[in-house]
Amino acid sequence: MTETSIAQNTDNVRNGWHGYLNLVYANRSGATQIIHNQMQAPLKVQRPFYPEGKEICHSVILHTAGGVVGGDRLSSNFHLEPNAKALITTAAAGKIYRSSGQPAQQNIDITVDSGANLEWLPQETIVFDGAIYRQDLRVELAPTAMILLWEITRFGRTARGEKFLSGEWRSHTEIWQQNRPLWIDRQFLKGGEKMLESPHGLAGKSVVATLAWVGEPVTAELVEKVRNLPFEATIYPGNSTVGVTRIPHGLLCRYRGTSTTAARDWFVSIWHLLRLSFSERPCCLPRVWIK
Repeated sequence: MTETSIAQNTDNVRNGWHGYLNLVYANRSGATQIIHNQMQAPLKVQRPFYPEGKEICHSVILHTAGGVVGGDRLSSNFHLEPNAKALITTAAAGKIYRSSGQPAQQNIDITVDSGANLEWLPQETIVFDGAIYRQDLRVELAPTAMILLWEITRFGRTARGEKFLSGEWRSHTEIWQQNRPLWIDRQFLKGGEKMLESPHGLAGKSVVATLAWVGEPVTAELVEKVRNLPFEATIYPGNSTVGVTRIPHGLLCRYRGTSTTAARDWFVSIWHLLRLSFSERPCCLPRVWIK
């Protein structure tokens, strides 16, 4: 290792990672391609995959440092030009480590041009006890564009008996269209027994998840189909609760329970229905999800 790389690594440890990833997707004769790829560690994108054919580009985001610590500043910018179609996910669960006092922050800015369709489907995030973390996600959605996004969060490493007893978690999501808000969601949880047990907090559960589909109004019939999807509480015990709401330009689904697997399985079922209704194609699971 050179003296320069040693100095850079030392600065990263002391000051936190300041990484970014900028991707631009374009439709070229019916094929979606990444035409601009700019990155700085620890963020990186794998080469594109086309399991559904050239129309839809599957991308997998890597966080090469393995997790987020206090002081980290991560920025992602995704731009889909007209009629581009992309599915973006992450290579593994995100980990937000205990902080020594500094907050960690991630900003995600997404622009979806007319006729384009983005599915932003990251794997779950694990927020360690003592973490201080904020994520801001903003979408600029053109008319006739569509976006599906979800967020699945586990508070504490519950497999080790850890609870989220200290720290803070914030998640702010905004979707705008021509200077008009379509959906704004602001969540804040402060670690501690009161939040963990309150019915207005986690109600004794460790996992919360949100799915939002925005682009066109959904019919009452589709909402009913989503509400009637089987939810296997016997397979995923823990008295999970779910909710489905029609919003002016789409659909909002919430999960609160004990299993990230249950949340994702339910979301995949909803995703499948939405794909069939608006794209006339079944969902296609990213290959990194298949163990």
